[in-house]
Amino acid sequence: MATNGTAPKRPIRVAGCSAGVYDRKRALHDLAKNEDLDVITGDWMSECNMTWRGSDKRGRLAGKGAEALSSTTGYEPSFVQKLDPAIPWLAKRGIKVAVNAGASDVAGLADAVRGLCVKHGVDLKVGYVDGDDVTDTFLELYKKDADPFLNLPQNKAIKDWGFEPLAAQCYLGGTGVAACFAGGADIVVCGRVSDASLAVGAAMWWHGWTRDANQQELASALMVGHIIECGTYATGGYYSGFKAFGKARTDFGYPIASIDHKGEAIISMEKGRHGTVNTGTITSQLLYEIQGPLYYNSDVTASIEGITFTQVGENQVHVGGVKGLPPPPTTKVGVTAHGGYQAEFHFYITGLDIAEKAAMMEEQIRTLIGDDIDKFSALKFQLAGGVPADPESQEAATVDFRVVAQSPHADLLSGDMVGADRGTFASYCIENLSQGYPGSTMAIDMRAAVGRPYFEYWACLMPQSFVRETAHLPDGTIVEIPTPTDTRVYDREQPSGDTANPVANLLEAYGPTTRAPLGYVVLGRSGDKSSNANVGFFVRHEDEWDWLRTVLSVAKIRELLGKDDTGKQIDRFELPNLRAVHFLLKDHLDRGFNSTTGFDSLGKNLCEYLRSKYIDIPNKFLERGRI
Repeated sequence: MATNGTAPKRPIRVAGCSAGVYDRKRALHDLAKNEDLDVITGDWMSECNMTWRGSDKRGRLAGKGAEALSSTTGYEPSFVQKLDPAIPWLAKRGIKVAVNAGASDVAGLADAVRGLCVKHGVDLKVGYVDGDDVTDTFLELYKKDADPFLNLPQNKAIKDWGFEPLAAQCYLGGTGVAACFAGGADIVVCGRVSDASLAVGAAMWWHGWTRDANQQELASALMVGHIIECGTYATGGYYSGFKAFGKARTDFGYPIASIDHKGEAIISMEKGRHGTVNTGTITSQLLYEIQGPLYYNSDVTASIEGITFTQVGENQVHVGGVKGLPPPPTTKVGVTAHGGYQAEFHFYITGLDIAEKAAMMEEQIRTLIGDDIDKFSALKFQLAGGVPADPESQEAATVDFRVVAQSPHADLLSGDMVGADRGTFASYCIENLSQGYPGSTMAIDMRAAVGRPYFEYWACLMPQSFVRETAHLPDGTIVEIPTPTDTRVYDREQPSGDTANPVANLLEAYGPTTRAPLGYVVLGRSGDKSSNANVGFFVRHEDEWDWLRTVLSVAKIRELLGKDDTGKQIDRFELPNLRAVHFLLKDHLDRGFNSTTGFDSLGKNLCEYLRSKYIDIPNKFLERGRI
């Protein structure tokens, strides 16, 4: 309720307009023009561009060009491009904006936004949140060996990383966003608050919440922010029940959350667009990127085992049941280091004896490389796809054979394939073409065979007491955002375990079964956090829940993973109100997006792989129809 004893304010209407730099150009403009909103939030940041732009900044500060400039600005210029046409509508309709797009130059982004306001002749006030760049502090602690900075996927000390830290950026909470709005800002740009903190900050400002007095409200709003932070992920994007959309699937609407004075919300969506908001799409988004029953943030910790989603109308889902706890005394930090150079070469293999043909090409390449093999830090040979029996076309009978290499030696991964004094990665591949497997064919586009710089990324924790967060108000005032005082130290590992009271006799309880893909009756979603992969599964009907939680044990997931199970730690917990089981696969993704040599760089295909695996499914479930 309101802190001043008056009646609670109406819910604040917050939209999520962007999941990343690649999202729809129309979203911000259309939401500003057509929807009844108070705040539009959006995220333009990721581990990828945090890493690249952090490296750029350190290169500029060192007085030399960065090894590979990602752009001419330290912030995300695509946000400025998308904001431009929305400015007049924001001014006309009194809608505020809070975004992550500042990267390594949030002050420069604020200046660029002010320039747009001048261009359009509107008087919108701009503020910004700074303090996420903790490179200097981090490097000082690192050089003093003051903290082991254990990485989150492996609990491995940073001194054993093998790379020299270059830049470090931490995740801030929503308090700075709230301070900017309270100080008169219409548009708030941030370097890197956590994705969900944009909505939290907006709700803190609107409802007058504080960290210490409103942990319950903040925790609820945090999970609402998590749901809308990736835009159309909440309205049908990445949804394993996508076939229900038919042909109405080309322009999904963006989510809108009406966050009330308790932090609970009704999630709806942009009018007149494709997609839907139902308990399935919202469950799917919740399961993306969570790490266990506790969801940590710089402002608050949310306990989500009791979370509830209730369909209250067409395209309307109520979110409740979250429990608020104190924040941890630490915050997550992403540390960047130069990894080296990466390149890849593609062959096409067709028809019979696919594995034998691939093995022949691998043997030839390795033999030609010879002693240079020790100069590669990674060299992988990967087959993508398979050939069906009696294929209906040549394309259906063709697979991609990918050779991917990493090395600290730039010249080894150069594009010089002929006439060089010594071999290069590309030449080692192409020189075998005329003695290769039957039908030996390479991809025409050779640009990927030229080495590009890549970065290693180290995710760890750092005490919040070392962070100096500031809110820069439109009038030039700088507000120091204090470190939370009411904190709680949590166990490093989250609670995990197989289900309590499993169904003792599945055949007796559910009747005859048929061996079929898990995804015929089970929906799910997966994603990444550095090299961790998380995957959650849920069912449509109440009587399927006990079966799901009984069947999907850690041992069963390892069985379904097949050759992809590396024996590393897998955590498991349940969300009974959502009929969902969640798994966290520690260090499953080969170092994460920036440096991975795998196909599934973001963990998003893990769920769809597991849903394709065969298990024994009760016939009564299959008779309800395939998802």
